[in-house]
Amino acid sequence: MPELTRERLGALRVQAKELLAADRREVLVCAGTGCIAGGSLKIYDYLKSECEKRGLKTRVALRHEGGDDAIHFKKSGCHGFCEMGPLLQIEPEGFLYTHVKLEDCDEIIERTILGGEAVERLLYELNGVRYAKHNEIPFYAKQQRVVLENCGTTDAEDIDEYLAHDGYAAFEKALFEMSDEDICREILDSGLRGRGGAGFPAGRKWDSVRRQPKGKKYVVCNGDEGDPGAFMDRSIMEGNPHSVLEGMMIAGVATGASEGYIYVRAEYPLAVKRLQTAIEKAEAAGLLGDDIMGSGFNFHMHINRGAGAFVCGEGSALTASIEGKRGMPRVKPPRTVDQGLWGKPTVLNNVETFANVPGIIRQGAGWYRGIGTDASSGTKTFALTGNVMNTGLVEVPMGTTLREVIFDIGGGIPDGKKFKAVQIGGPSGGCLTEAHLDVPMDFDSLKKLGAIIGSGGLVVMDEDTCMVEVARFFMHFTRNESCGKCTPCREGTKRMLETLERIIANEGTMEDLDLLEALSDTITDTALCGLGQTACKPVMSTLQNFRQDYLRHVVDRHCPICNGRKRRLEIKPDLCKGCGKCARNCPMDAISGQLRMPYTIDNEKCIHCGACWGACPFGAIDAIEEE
Repeated sequence: MPELTRERLGALRVQAKELLAADRREVLVCAGTGCIAGGSLKIYDYLKSECEKRGLKTRVALRHEGGDDAIHFKKSGCHGFCEMGPLLQIEPEGFLYTHVKLEDCDEIIERTILGGEAVERLLYELNGVRYAKHNEIPFYAKQQRVVLENCGTTDAEDIDEYLAHDGYAAFEKALFEMSDEDICREILDSGLRGRGGAGFPAGRKWDSVRRQPKGKKYVVCNGDEGDPGAFMDRSIMEGNPHSVLEGMMIAGVATGASEGYIYVRAEYPLAVKRLQTAIEKAEAAGLLGDDIMGSGFNFHMHINRGAGAFVCGEGSALTASIEGKRGMPRVKPPRTVDQGLWGKPTVLNNVETFANVPGIIRQGAGWYRGIGTDASSGTKTFALTGNVMNTGLVEVPMGTTLREVIFDIGGGIPDGKKFKAVQIGGPSGGCLTEAHLDVPMDFDSLKKLGAIIGSGGLVVMDEDTCMVEVARFFMHFTRNESCGKCTPCREGTKRMLETLERIIANEGTMEDLDLLEALSDTITDTALCGLGQTACKPVMSTLQNFRQDYLRHVVDRHCPICNGRKRRLEIKPDLCKGCGKCARNCPMDAISGQLRMPYTIDNEKCIHCGACWGACPFGAIDAIEEE
């Protein structure tokens, strides 16, 4: 390949756009983790091979042989509509097929790929209305996709497709047309705040590193994503990995950093694979390496696999883990921007934050400011799970209300049940009530309610949920994930869990409620890192907003949800794909099985916390009431 220059990059981008525009027929098979578990790759292979058997020309990449009239088969990133997977989208008609099975493929070829007609029974149906086109479905129509824009529409492993969508144009602009100060100012003016949970202004962090004396600096991306039920960052890394690389490269130009590290949990093998592929193709194209496009700028990218410790989502613990040390937080100062990775100034943001950067640089701070609210600009991705009709991945402008996400996009509560609560922000977040449904979801509004956006987990609960059990689930998770370095978190979470278990067993007292509040205050004020400082939010928010649930256990000694009727959980073998997600999310180790085989639930261990319901992308878990 000829040496990459700015002019050649521009020519490659134009050529990619022309090739994409020339596509006559595209078949996009969702190749996100959830749909793969449901058999989407088998569907992809069958459709492609069967078309070839029929003498039809096919291709799998923009520059692949086949010609403009060939059928372009794509393994896309996550479409987000996980409840309906496996998903298949066909262009140019825009048909979106749901719950696709191998036995549907021949009909899809005959009627749609060859005939241009929709297979009606595979279309999404709501209240008697069938929606043929993907963008007409309420789940999608009410979203505004920025970081997820390319996730369900492009081949995640094809760099040419990324170029066809103005890929690396922002990096080119930052490299040749902007000073380091200009870049930091643009990010600051955009109002972009860190999407990892804290909401710190990204431009201010970058500028702090930029101002450090010249020398070795690093850019680190936090792709650890340890919150139960969260999969936003995973989907971006799987479906649009080049956007993450480009955002990090722009941060490198802005701060003078020459190396980037992406910290990904090892439980995300597909994300690791697609990131590695993206890095290799960027290197082959001349977009990564030394003296990029003759600019004198050097940037090298590395992937570091984490072992799944939740505490490694904290900045200093994460950098320690990359260095080969035990992932434990340290006392601050010094901050990461001063002494981060290997003691050098470091920019550390999460996946979604970096994925927002190319659009800001390309379209300007004003464009980004026009989305969301004054204090919280842009969009936010959420993993919508729990007792809601449409589970999946959504992206909406900051300031969108919980009601809009849960009822307009999520379709409301199934089986005619009443909404009771939503847990937002993962183990560091709080539980909100029906009274909070119309509160705008932004950093500052939620903070006032004792909750946080966090990384973006949204767990919806219906009337059959005991909030004491919810508090116990999250405290169990936090207790297990505490690194043990500081006494308040190590011992305090243990005592709080013991107290919650006593209350659940109807053996608690009113003094136990006072004890929970006192322990929460102490841990919050004295814990070393953010994990401990926010660990008590689920308990405090449930005590404040759902105190009646505690009083039923403590005063009445009888909870109608926990004790009034017996429920056993069953995993339907015909629907279970053996992905193991339910087992990984179970706090009581009550679920067992082998990968790709139906799992089972031990109801003697099960506490009916709902974690498995929210985790299962296939609706395979059923709650059966017993007399």
